[in-house]
Amino acid sequence: MPDTEKPASAGKEQPRRRQARGERRIAQLLQAAASVFCTSGYSAASTNAIAREAGVSPGTLYQFFPNKEAIAIELGDQLMHRMRETYGEALAPVDPATPLEEAVAAAVDRFIAFNTEHPVFFTLMHGTDIPGRIAEEHDALHSTLVGRIEGLLSSLLPDTPQDVVTRTAHVCLGIYKAGLELVLTHEGAEREAYVQEVKNVLIRYLEPLGGDRLGRA
Repeated sequence: MPDTEKPASAGKEQPRRRQARGERRIAQLLQAAASVFCTSGYSAASTNAIAREAGVSPGTLYQFFPNKEAIAIELGDQLMHRMRETYGEALAPVDPATPLEEAVAAAVDRFIAFNTEHPVFFTLMHGTDIPGRIAEEHDALHSTLVGRIEGLLSSLLPDTPQDVVTRTAHVCLGIYKAGLELVLTHEGAEREAYVQEVKNVLIRYLEPLGGDRLGRA
């Protein structure tokens, strides 16, 4: 009789294909959820609306996520990971000789790019009734961001007392967050103008702390 036995690799290939299809479906659902959350807000969004945006049935959605909160948590986890990569690059200590304007512009540009590429991040982090786990992650991210801003400021202002650096870091993050909401509600040249205003406010706030040493380029 001819040997009809399938090679061992064939059996392994089938689960891999199923896993790849599942990962693509999850990515599709998360992308749809991001769109719905941005349009409707987290509170008003529904699993039916997310399934409709993804072009699948609610039953298909429930194969991967039990409810809207689980979708938001998965989306938030992914965005948190990407944000941590962004602030790691944006808030690395710099050469003390770096002009203030250059250091501020580099940091702001990276954060603005992330938030304009992922507008749902702002929706999830600042919306009402967001899942408790996301709120906790956001609080932890806020603390970490303040710490990284302190590190950046310490490299620019090495003689500044630590309590002043910490307070300044909190104010800088508050200024950025307030400006971000304005940036995200505008597009094109008007958005760029608001980005520049955020940079200008930060620069004018920080300049007196460093005196002439932090002069513009």
